[in-house]
Amino acid sequence: MKSFIYNGQPARVVFGAGSLQHLAREIDALGAKKALVLSTPEQQASAEMVANLLGSRAAGVFARAVMHVPIETARVALDMARVLGADCAVAIGGGSTTGLGKAIALDSGLPILAIPTTYAGSEMTPIYGITEAGMKKTGRDPRVVPRVVIYDPELTLGLPLAMSVTSGINAIAHAAEGLYATDSNPVMNLMAKEGMAAIARALPAIKEVANDLQARSDALYGAWLCGTVLGNVGMALHHKLCHTLGGSFNLPHAETHTIVLPHSLAYNAAAAPDAMRVIAEALGGSSAAQAVFDLAKNNGAPTALKDIGMHEVDLDKAAGIAMQNQYPNPRPLERVALRQLLQDAFDGVRPNR
Repeated sequence: MKSFIYNGQPARVVFGAGSLQHLAREIDALGAKKALVLSTPEQQASAEMVANLLGSRAAGVFARAVMHVPIETARVALDMARVLGADCAVAIGGGSTTGLGKAIALDSGLPILAIPTTYAGSEMTPIYGITEAGMKKTGRDPRVVPRVVIYDPELTLGLPLAMSVTSGINAIAHAAEGLYATDSNPVMNLMAKEGMAAIARALPAIKEVANDLQARSDALYGAWLCGTVLGNVGMALHHKLCHTLGGSFNLPHAETHTIVLPHSLAYNAAAAPDAMRVIAEALGGSSAAQAVFDLAKNNGAPTALKDIGMHEVDLDKAAGIAMQNQYPNPRPLERVALRQLLQDAFDGVRPNR
């Protein structure tokens, strides 16, 4: 066994159907008195429900979280927290809302309690991303890790199939890259395989019965594990590409991960054969790249960048940005091969290996 270093991220996890009922208890355990509730505009009703559940512990609702966390939005939310005297924030929703909470924590140190309603996994990581002047900048800081995470599968029963699939494959991407990260370790490898397998068995079941609570629980469990992997090891080419496409071209986050992942895995396949074997086994396929592509296609997810707003004329620019400030990757980044990867993702072709 190779030598490794393992650092656990401090976080309290409350998992199970109906666990939202423990929200007030968890706020009290943080030593907080007033919570600013965060959400996207689409999930404002959920945020209002949480505020009502908190009663006098709710300072107010900020329902303006958006993709890729524009710095202007983060500043407005932080100003609101200060004006209302909030001493913590509750983020209910997906990665956009959790990301906003992280931006607030980064600047203010306010503790964050996350209530995920998708499978993004951001709630388990010290990774933050803020978009300023058309560029998404990412970093790691322990201050942004939510202090408490409440996983209540009942809150995901209404998540549409399309969002469930892309969010789930987004989570798989976290675990897949964790297997060939330069700082991977056996503990995270176990979590990665278990997390990917849980999501892979959950998504087809959710397609069949949207309100299958066991399948929803499996998906949320898998998202927790995959997010934990991302929070403990580094990122590689796939995340660099998705940060580029999302931050610079405003493509939707989960859909971008879903489309790009098979092609990123194909790019790295020969350089990381052990990781590819584990991914394929977890997804029940013979090829990691093809198994991810088929999981997406068979469950109705988009498979081509051209179908989610990317313009072919921008592929050269995207390749150029991705070549800058490179993340460590098993295979060196080669401009021509990277450009072909993006073309394949744009066209939605099934990887040939």
